[in-house]
Amino acid sequence: MTNHLYDGLLAVGATTPDKTFALLPGGRHFTYGEVGTVSARLAHALLAAGLQPGDRVAVQAEKSLEALMLYLATVRAGGVFLPLNTAYTATEIDYFLSDATPRIFVCDPRKVSELTPVAEKVGARIETLAADGSGSLASAAETQPARFTNVARAPGDLASILYTSGTTGRSKGAMLTHANLLSNAEVLRDTWRFTADDVLLHALPIFHTHGLFVASNTVTIAGGAMIFLPKFDPEVVFAHLPEATTMMGVPTFYTRLLADPRLTPETTGHIRLFTSGSAPLLAETHRAFEARTGQRILERYGMTETNMNTSNPYDGERRPGTVGMPLPGVDLQIADPETGAPLPQGEIGVIEVKGPNVFAGYWQMPEKTASEFRDGWFITGDLGQIDADGYVAIVGRGKDLIISGGFNIYPKEIELAIDELPGVAESAVIGVPHADFGEGVVGVVVTSGETSEAEIITALGDRLARFKQPKRIVFVDELPRNTMGKVQKNLLRDRFADLLGDSRKAG
Repeated sequence: MTNHLYDGLLAVGATTPDKTFALLPGGRHFTYGEVGTVSARLAHALLAAGLQPGDRVAVQAEKSLEALMLYLATVRAGGVFLPLNTAYTATEIDYFLSDATPRIFVCDPRKVSELTPVAEKVGARIETLAADGSGSLASAAETQPARFTNVARAPGDLASILYTSGTTGRSKGAMLTHANLLSNAEVLRDTWRFTADDVLLHALPIFHTHGLFVASNTVTIAGGAMIFLPKFDPEVVFAHLPEATTMMGVPTFYTRLLADPRLTPETTGHIRLFTSGSAPLLAETHRAFEARTGQRILERYGMTETNMNTSNPYDGERRPGTVGMPLPGVDLQIADPETGAPLPQGEIGVIEVKGPNVFAGYWQMPEKTASEFRDGWFITGDLGQIDADGYVAIVGRGKDLIISGGFNIYPKEIELAIDELPGVAESAVIGVPHADFGEGVVGVVVTSGETSEAEIITALGDRLARFKQPKRIVFVDELPRNTMGKVQKNLLRDRFADLLGDSRKAG
């Protein structure tokens, strides 16, 4: 048993250096031997750039195999990998770099002039990495040795920080250790029966826990291969599906596949496993997919802070509308939100978890960390219940978090941006049902002067990442409040539940 994440993930692959690790569009095969060589050279380049054990490497780069190798290289060099959504604006990047104070910041060459002042403000060295794998970091790595002795790390040392959304304040950095990530990869490999014969169709982003850890780590630790696509495109997915044995996706992937007549038992019959996560999979989507293909999507449940907590069974009933049962080694209970007392089977309460998968806390937020744990249990903020057969169902969120297209969005940040605009007295941001994205962002605004929906949406265009931007702005005379003055967002969600009803056309 190894303590080091890289050694654990590559235990099988390192013994088969000629085996394909990734198949890239255009037909290029990238082997496990190349994983070792490219990640070694990048690790040397990071040390040459001044990286010390525990230093953060922040990365905002397009999806590429080299970006994935940078993750492994950072771990090998003893650093802490900090991926950032490619949609984040310079203003948003400024917050993350100021909070995480990385030693090195890697960005797309097209953004280097815009982001250099942001990096310099915190003393971070800036390097570049393009979607085709080129850039200053790649150039620096070319002349480095092809072998690297991994920097020693303990199980509790940090391997990554992922910024996660809350419902108030700013994003929080979830600190994930070598043991967190390695234990979850091992459990998912075994639970989902991944082997060296598997070929995963990988169309997820790698700045998110789903694509970076759930998908990449699980197939890598099994010694399998992946078809590494830059993004989800139905045309490309259907072209490569015959080469795959398994696919991981968000609900949006499956709704888009269902909209395509090529989705048939013939085109999917050789796939042994479809999994879904990052957002709730509607029961009707689950049933429609089975009706079209004969395949039952396996839904699971996790969080940035915990990796995966539960999974529907590989063998046995995959129950629509549920996220299955706790994974081996993970304890889960339904508790009273106020007291933390465990509730009887069938009652609705807050989901709490503990296990080797649960993160080490929030970066530089000891008080916030303490408030999110109770008697050793991590309080997820999700509301759920467990049925008589042990299946967990998510019935709501104790927080007002919006999940759109698999991305977590917290309303407070958007409300602050809207409230700063001319003609706005106050706002409330909610998520309402959206057929393609699960939920769409809607801003409910009380005006103090002249403004319009188009003006507000335009003004937010360069302030917020696109996935955070409201799909609609609606105007009301006043926001509904309870006796304590708190805005009753549940009433707004009910009132505007059908606003994005024709969302496939509305986008």
